[in-house]
Amino acid sequence: MSLFRSLVRTIHLAGYFVVYGTELLVKRPSTREARADWLHRFAASTLHGLGVQLEVDGDFPSFGAVISNHLSYLDIIVFAALHPCIFVSKAEVASYPVLGWMTTMAGTVYVARGQGGSAMKAREGMQAALNAGLPVVFFPEGTTSDGSGLLKFHSGLLAQVRADGAQVTAGHICYSIGPENGQDVKVSEQICYWGDMTLLPHIIRFLGLQDVRAKVRFASEPIEFSGDATHRKKAAKEAWVAVAELAEVATGIEEVHRF
Repeated sequence: MSLFRSLVRTIHLAGYFVVYGTELLVKRPSTREARADWLHRFAASTLHGLGVQLEVDGDFPSFGAVISNHLSYLDIIVFAALHPCIFVSKAEVASYPVLGWMTTMAGTVYVARGQGGSAMKAREGMQAALNAGLPVVFFPEGTTSDGSGLLKFHSGLLAQVRADGAQVTAGHICYSIGPENGQDVKVSEQICYWGDMTLLPHIIRFLGLQDVRAKVRFASEPIEFSGDATHRKKAAKEAWVAVAELAEVATGIEEVHRF
């Protein structure tokens, strides 16, 4: 890892926040479509500035819900760079300085995890995005992990999108790092952000990495659930299997998109 590389990319990242943040202040996009487009352009520029190469297998669904495993704050940038979309995020993000304002302006739907009825409250925002023709992306694990396996899927948000008749497509994301970073540099520590890790030092270490690749795989068809929307736990297990199957074949991807 290089401190100089980290410094240069920090400057680039700050520049993108200034440029796209100023655009939000001036234009204040009022429609969900315009806000999703803003986030899409911001994320694509950010990936380019961070030197992250993006590999994709399959097509990002143009409507309905997309579910995926969750490894890092980088996941949101990757998915947003691929296609204009709306994210469901934990409510605490809304209170973050600057970032909270930007995510709110981007049309993010917030959910207060651990509170009864929180998924139901998020339903209106998700349905509004779906009605606008925008895919809704959320991570049913409810938190990030080190990538060694999938955590249990929570059923709340999944039940809400299914109750509104939206199709649900499985996705899977993983990362790799080039050998020039050293043998001691691991994806589970330098890219995955989980547990009791501290955000700022983690970002600084990440910015110093070389040859970072994000690999995303989408299922070719929506998930075929065996029960109706009332079978929440069964649906969550079936969604888990759909994402796990993608994880088994998420290597050897040939199509490369560079932003």
